[in-house]
Amino acid sequence: MQEILSQAEIDSLLDALFSGKVRPEELKETEKQVGYRPYDFRRPNKFTKDHLNTLRMLHDNYARLLSSFLSGYLRANIVVRVASVDQFTFDDFLRSVPTPTLMTVFSLEPLKGLALMETNPQFLFPVIDLLFGGPGDIPKKVREFTDIELSVARKVCGKLLENLGTVWADVYPVTPQVETVEANPRLHQIISPSEVVAVVTLTTVVGGTSRGIINLCLSYLLLEPVLAELSVHYRLVGRGSHQEERDLKHLKYWLGRSTLDLVVVAGETQITVGELLQLQVGDVLPLQKKKDQDLDLYVADRLKFKVQPGTLGRRLAVQVTSLAEGGGAFV
Repeated sequence: MQEILSQAEIDSLLDALFSGKVRPEELKETEKQVGYRPYDFRRPNKFTKDHLNTLRMLHDNYARLLSSFLSGYLRANIVVRVASVDQFTFDDFLRSVPTPTLMTVFSLEPLKGLALMETNPQFLFPVIDLLFGGPGDIPKKVREFTDIELSVARKVCGKLLENLGTVWADVYPVTPQVETVEANPRLHQIISPSEVVAVVTLTTVVGGTSRGIINLCLSYLLLEPVLAELSVHYRLVGRGSHQEERDLKHLKYWLGRSTLDLVVVAGETQITVGELLQLQVGDVLPLQKKKDQDLDLYVADRLKFKVQPGTLGRRLAVQVTSLAEGGGAFV
């Protein structure tokens, strides 16, 4: 536990420093022992370790899905794995992207904002070659994409994003949509350069030889509305079956102790205000129900069951006869 110095102790330490009783080197040694960690306020970390672990688990599933999908789609052995999940500023991410490469700008409806998917030539050229009936080779010299290759690559990236939507569906339903495709990463300023982004790096192996990279760049502003839900989802998923059974028992126990308001409507009638003011003890009101007709049972103000009136011991009771169709709220 760290000790907090009082003002008097701070003044005494400064006096000792100025008088030469304490040397600056000794203070530096103290800093090293405490183990302070540098923090750059110009580039704050907005994603916690829990957030990054959650994104990694989510995209581990995405990598497995892509491996099976691309292997069947291209009829070749393709392996996709998550290499890293980290946070950078958007400017740092763009500076790390090589040229040429393919940048796909996409949206994740209903989330507001745009995201980026970067697919480098070492991944795309073998994929395009396989689609055209080739063995999946990469050109000896990395070059710019042609217009035909860009058109094919756009469709491939669309397929990749469809699978991303499939993985997210169990956690938070999103609809990925390709907005634009560009081969020059410097032209993409869809996010503020100082904005913090989460970068998911996927490594790909096509045909056992060609090794490429897929980068997903997701801004904090885009993911902020769903980070809490993602964390809760994976905290539950990450538990073992024994833990889940125990949680289920606890849930059933506390649900069993919950109280609900049950209301049985014996019948309804309409009277005037004048008749209401003249009502006296012993008066009889005819109801719009026959004596053998089922009554309505409301559970928490919602019509749920049809019941028959009766007694249980010395108490009034009802017996459930059927479920109510198209149950509405009790007014």
